[in-house]
Amino acid sequence: MEGINHITIFGIHLTINQVAFKLPFGGGWEIRWYGIIIALGFVLALLYAYKYSKRFNINLDKALDVVIITVPVAIVCARLYYMIFDSEEGFAWSDLLPSGGGFSGLAIYGGVIGAFVCGGLMCYFKKINVLDMFDLASIGFLIGQGVGRWGNFTNQEAFGSPTGSSFFGMTSENVRYTFAEIGYNPNALAHPCFLYESIWCLAGVFLLHKLSKNRKFSGETFLMYGVWYGFGRTIIEGLRTDSLMIGYLRVSQVLSAAFCIVCGVLLVLIRLKIKQNESADGYENILADENLKAQEEEENE
Repeated sequence: MEGINHITIFGIHLTINQVAFKLPFGGGWEIRWYGIIIALGFVLALLYAYKYSKRFNINLDKALDVVIITVPVAIVCARLYYMIFDSEEGFAWSDLLPSGGGFSGLAIYGGVIGAFVCGGLMCYFKKINVLDMFDLASIGFLIGQGVGRWGNFTNQEAFGSPTGSSFFGMTSENVRYTFAEIGYNPNALAHPCFLYESIWCLAGVFLLHKLSKNRKFSGETFLMYGVWYGFGRTIIEGLRTDSLMIGYLRVSQVLSAAFCIVCGVLLVLIRLKIKQNESADGYENILADENLKAQEEEENE
């Protein structure tokens, strides 16, 4: 039956309907698990921002104004990114229409780029410190990405090449079809790349949350996000069988590696500069004091 996935992962057999339920209008408007899971990740990211905005010196009301504008822009950018690099069909503006697929193909990097560009502009207009906002948003992105990857599981996409194991891995109709199409053994088990990235992102949430308590400068958490996510995505993307390509290059893998390296270099250089200033001038880190004060206020609430 269309929309029903029969999945085996680590020896566990599952049957998942991509459609969670149908609304009683519009001919039975389908609400899919993919959309529900993405929405859940978004809500959890908002709840994190609500609780910890003070730590990042962010006015929550202004931040929500930024989010309201940025989210739809990010979704459109995620779709455009996919359309640009999807070599099978080629780019056509009509693909944004329901008859052309609407928003059925999204790429997370397009959403990330769109969110940070639009969010940066909105911060300027709302007079919010852009780098502080980026720091807060970075952890929110990891939450959304970590949860949202399970939407790929319900759709049976974002899986990798064969694991070479008779137990470790996953299979489904989509896996077998894809493997047969590209010349792999269709009965082989695939790397569950959605799971790898989900675990990596959620681990990053806990790591960056802990490190953000003692930020040395505005933008530090964002740079850590770039290093953490960029490194993990570079490795995981190399396993996938459905990467967007430019020639023989995996677009997201190249972008991830560049993101990781650039953020890593900037992080080291800025920290060295701060350390030199502290040694030479007895520099007092005002931001660290503000973060400590905000943290104490959180604990007292």
